[in-house]
Amino acid sequence: MRTLLSFCVGATALVASTFAAAGPADDARRHFDAIAKGDVEQIMSGYADDVHFEWVGGPLNGTYIGSGPAGTGKGKIQEVWKKFAKANAPLEVSVTKLEESTNPAGSTVTANVEFKGKNTIKVRYVLAFRNGQITSEVWQIDPALTTAAY
Repeated sequence: MRTLLSFCVGATALVASTFAAAGPADDARRHFDAIAKGDVEQIMSGYADDVHFEWVGGPLNGTYIGSGPAGTGKGKIQEVWKKFAKANAPLEVSVTKLEESTNPAGSTVTANVEFKGKNTIKVRYVLAFRNGQITSEVWQIDPALTTAAY
């Protein structure tokens, strides 16, 4: 009985530590998965109201800001993701070289991400998180990007 109790306590601690370890890198992976699925609602749920989104290269090239002068806002970012999803989803996604840097003010996640479907889209990704939300996103299309595991 004592062995079973010890096992249960240890298993509970392991599960609790697994959930406690979830953070920005996991949020980034969920973001990439939502993009691959074309789940615009899920993509948008990760953004802070004042998110700054830089799409560098390709037909959606531009700067999109969550709040600001007329004509900008999360609605513009949502339009971009709807266009992307309509043209590309569903996609397979692979992520390599994912790195997370964290301090008390926030976190940054960088990764090489490859989306495969009708076309292959290689993206160098940079996400900044504050208070559990994406405050800055850079989608850099890079056809020469290495996405092989290292």
